[in-house]
Amino acid sequence: MTIENREDLLVLVASLYYEHDYNQQQIADRLNISRSNISRLLKEAKQKGLVEVRIRKPISTVPELEREFVRRFGLHHAMIIENRGRDLTESLQSAGQLAARYLEEILNPGDVLAISWGTGVGSVVDAISRQPARHVDIVQMIGSVGSANPLIDGPELARRLADNLGGRYYYLHAPLFVENQTVRDMLLDEPAIRDGLNRARRANVALLGVGTTEPQASSFVRAGHLTEAQLADLRAQGVVGETAGQHFDIQGSSEGIDINHRVIALDLKELWNIPHVLTVACGLPKRKSILGALRGGYIKALATDEVTARAVLEEVGVRQT
Repeated sequence: MTIENREDLLVLVASLYYEHDYNQQQIADRLNISRSNISRLLKEAKQKGLVEVRIRKPISTVPELEREFVRRFGLHHAMIIENRGRDLTESLQSAGQLAARYLEEILNPGDVLAISWGTGVGSVVDAISRQPARHVDIVQMIGSVGSANPLIDGPELARRLADNLGGRYYYLHAPLFVENQTVRDMLLDEPAIRDGLNRARRANVALLGVGTTEPQASSFVRAGHLTEAQLADLRAQGVVGETAGQHFDIQGSSEGIDINHRVIALDLKELWNIPHVLTVACGLPKRKSILGALRGGYIKALATDEVTARAVLEEVGVRQT
């Protein structure tokens, strides 16, 4: 067998070895290449970045808490990691790894995934394995935040995830926040924005984070979209958090919150129509916002840590042993 393009040869050898479980001798026989050359080609494929090997260490979870969250909040699935001395960064990384595995289980070839933004979403994108045969398309479900860290903004996350899942990516060419409702309504009439949101509405899966109005942990304050005074005003209105760019109270209601009328995004109620909505969120400042999102029905699968999960149940008044 002759292949003129060396990179195509490297991809073929790596695919046979890593994806189809051929051993090196079987590949050598099939391609009429010596076994020693197959070994060198596999090494070269790794060096050129055509092969990415991930070692997945076991992540301990708390099954009784997972069952409680599924039962109490009607979730499809809950992933609650043991903290075991992990700091917030480590907890979020582990939660993202579990969420990535769940995503790999539920995604089918040809699916459409709507993506939000933030560190929780980024932790999943970082952990997802490269599976170009999936052909999963990724579409932004909210406008761009313009974060100081572009690696966790929607456009970059969409591009990276589509690259890993072998699909196309669709940007929503609009900011998340605009000056007022009049501007928002005008932009929603723009064909490119309207088409982008309609594509997100047809998604099979959505990947979200949850934000908080606690000042020390507000993503929108860090991104410069809200001042601490504006955040305090939201708290005074009973607002505890946001997801997909829109704010809600402890019961999950987003009604009567003025800031939501300035947002370019899917309406929170439209999340109810997406079969799988996966959310990753960790940290005690997010306990009320996670609870509000659960009560609002905006979450169908949750990845978080044990300390945060127990704090959410304490907010509900659940006694724990």
